[in-house]
Amino acid sequence: MKSNVGTIDRTIRILVGLGAIGATSIGAIGAWGWLGIIPLATGIFRFCPAYLPFGISSCATKNNG
Repeated sequence: MKSNVGTIDRTIRILVGLGAIGATSIGAIGAWGWLGIIPLATGIFRFCPAYLPFGISSCATKNNG
């Protein structure tokens, strides 16, 4: 499983995931907030399966030149 989630993308995903889960935990939003587990997991594992069919990667590329 090759990483396809870069540093900034990863940070945003983790913050959004934690925010949604936290808001659900305190009752600010409904049960839909538990879907925050998805961006949280993709941020932690640095892999997003939705990027695969489109060939997207937000990881920085290294130039060897």
